[in-house]
Amino acid sequence: MSLNIDEQYDKIYRYCFLRVHHKETAEDLTQETFLRYLEHPHYNSIDKTLQLLYTIAGNLCTDEFRKAKTSELDESETSDENIENNVLSGFDLKQALHKLSNEDREIILLRYVNEVPVNVIAKLLNISRFALNRRINRILSSLREYMGKEELI
Repeated sequence: MSLNIDEQYDKIYRYCFLRVHHKETAEDLTQETFLRYLEHPHYNSIDKTLQLLYTIAGNLCTDEFRKAKTSELDESETSDENIENNVLSGFDLKQALHKLSNEDREIILLRYVNEVPVNVIAKLLNISRFALNRRINRILSSLREYMGKEELI
């Protein structure tokens, strides 16, 4: 099964953008992700391809975060707000998402913003699909509680 690079490029870019909060850095990380992916053409299954892309992107974002942290490059509050306004709707949801752990927030963003299939996310986290579904339900319950709403996603 072949991979539609254009379709996946936007998803990987959004993923990187949400993690690094800087447009140019996210573009660079996305390009680097696909360059590294192309070095591993033996991944033929779409599930494995998506898993590899998100693994590479996640690792690159983590490396970038470490570099930024060690060089003490502070991002401005304004750019964070602009990113959130472009990606997520609703002030309450943004506040609720920030109350989640980084891993829980990443799961929600992968699943509902990037529409990554549950089985791919489960493989990335090395847990079963069922465990991931339970975790997603728990996260959504927490978001509902934070927002004080009955209906969410």
